[in-house]
Amino acid sequence: MKESTAIRYSEAFKRQVVDEIARGKFTSPYKAQQAYGIRGQTTVTKWIRKYGRDDLLPKRIRVETMEEIDQLKEARRRIRELEAALADAHIDNCLEHAFLEIACERMDVDMDNFKKKNALTLSDVRRKRGLK
Repeated sequence: MKESTAIRYSEAFKRQVVDEIARGKFTSPYKAQQAYGIRGQTTVTKWIRKYGRDDLLPKRIRVETMEEIDQLKEARRRIRELEAALADAHIDNCLEHAFLEIACERMDVDMDNFKKKNALTLSDVRRKRGLK
């Protein structure tokens, strides 16, 4: 099995690579990495950030219409509402379970047996209500 050896680059070399990217010799950190055989995929990017040259990093620009922005706001609002509703339903479920435990304890009934004997399915409820 091969041993992996860490390569240490001098500060002068790091600055040289960043300067060459800034002067346009390389169009991207990746191209500089390839040219010098630098192994780490993010090594050159880290050097660029280290020397405060974030302007050399590729930018991602997203153009959105007002409708898309409104839809995103609406979706986020709806997610917050649904998360709150889910939290409320969880609390309600916990309370109902606690009430069932208390009721079974006071009636001196095993809760698991009570659930099995009195279990209703959705189809049972619909049948009782006359729904399909």
